[in-house]
Amino acid sequence: MPAIRCGGLVKRYADVVAVAGLDLTVATGECFGLLGPNGAGKTTTIEILEGLTEPDAGDVELLGMRWGGGRAADRALRERLGIQLQETQLADKLTVAETVRLFRSFYTSSHTVDEVLGLVELEEKRAAWVGKLSGGQKQRLAVACALVSRPELLFLDEPTTGLDPQSRRQLWQVIGRFRAAGGTVLLTTHYMEEAERLCDRVAIMDHGKVIALGTPQQLIASLGAEHVVEFALADGAGHAPAPEELAALPGVQAVRPGPDRTALTVAAVHRAVPALLGLLERRGAELSMLATHHATLEDVFVSLTGRQLRDA
Repeated sequence: MPAIRCGGLVKRYADVVAVAGLDLTVATGECFGLLGPNGAGKTTTIEILEGLTEPDAGDVELLGMRWGGGRAADRALRERLGIQLQETQLADKLTVAETVRLFRSFYTSSHTVDEVLGLVELEEKRAAWVGKLSGGQKQRLAVACALVSRPELLFLDEPTTGLDPQSRRQLWQVIGRFRAAGGTVLLTTHYMEEAERLCDRVAIMDHGKVIALGTPQQLIASLGAEHVVEFALADGAGHAPAPEELAALPGVQAVRPGPDRTALTVAAVHRAVPALLGLLERRGAELSMLATHHATLEDVFVSLTGRQLRDA
């Protein structure tokens, strides 16, 4: 039995269609990522699954149960879920331990305060006021509140947005320990490294629909090449080559012109870059930027939509 199964989800806000007939299945024990820019429908989708928002159409099943089965049934389902919202507002004047104790009181079965603080490595901050915590510590406390009920299914909505790299990796470790204990995770994120590191499968969303689905490796392989070469030209120097000329270079699989740079998806960097430099020299064009990187989920999204996945 899958941990999450939904079909035909639709949600409209006036004339805006936030979710447009979305189908999704998440296996038990899987870490599943929802990727997409702001406005793609990720948060609305996750709020429908969490039972916080009523869909206009569609069907949702979590852990073999459905919302709307009555007060007792809905409470029983909620006891099996852990939810970390995109923004969690906790009381600044409560201590870390008091905050966990408060959330613990909402459930019939839960971790002890010491256990949950150990899970997120906040033991040394148990007596600290919430308002005195760093951004990363507050996020780990929000996840602690989601984990306090020993959930089977954990919802994380952009849990590491705005965190420094060290705090982000600390949260990754928390998620890894939850998964190692058999838990299922549904994660939304803007960070490609995060999705590639944590997720077994990802769904890329745009305009309320899933436009690509698979493992990170499968989606990257769909580009047809392992590397991306990006370059930009100095103003007023020679003539920029046409896209068809770039596409004819050895090793080039695809050309993506952009407003400030051009990206080439290439199978062999050692062949494509010298050929590109030779073409630019013949055109009298000068480079202002040249960079190469392994293909990522970001490149997959740009290839599918022509837009950047990350926020500006």
